[in-house]
Amino acid sequence: MMKQFFRKKSAETSVSVDMNKQKRYESLVRAWHKDLYRYAYWLCHDPHVAEDLVQETCLRAWRSLDNLKDDSAAKAWLITILRRENARRFERKQLDLVDLDEYAIPDHEPETSSLGDSELGQLSRLLQQLSPEYREPLVLQVMAGFNGDEIANILGLNRNTVMTRLFRARNQLKDSIEKQTERRGQHNGRP
Repeated sequence: MMKQFFRKKSAETSVSVDMNKQKRYESLVRAWHKDLYRYAYWLCHDPHVAEDLVQETCLRAWRSLDNLKDDSAAKAWLITILRRENARRFERKQLDLVDLDEYAIPDHEPETSSLGDSELGQLSRLLQQLSPEYREPLVLQVMAGFNGDEIANILGLNRNTVMTRLFRARNQLKDSIEKQTERRGQHNGRP
């Protein structure tokens, strides 16, 4: 027993395992890097922070690559790591507190003219107005292409909850678009 423990290890075995891990890692990064960056940018709206998030995600993925048993689940696994990295970013951040009594807060949002805005920009603003519980599953479905089961796994929710939130998010978006169109019609002289 002791002889086996202290015997010389084969360097070839260790190198080939590391080579296989390296190739597997590189293929995962190559396949999902753009999707990770796109999702990270959507989360933080800052290209530099998005790059940092993707880099941290890749580093954590490398460290725990052996935990990924099924490569077909790699995208969901990587997105989950990215979401957790984004959450860690806020855990470390100390925000400055401000006394709200010192600032005047308007009772309503100022109306903005959206004549020059693109439809994509308007849709993005409407998406941001959704509460996070509805916005996040919708973005994971529409932008990242996940199905209900994958979204449930990523967010740690029941599939029925995810489907309900997707349904409500779409309805809220539809209502917001209809209200915006109605307001635009009133501003253009239509009844």
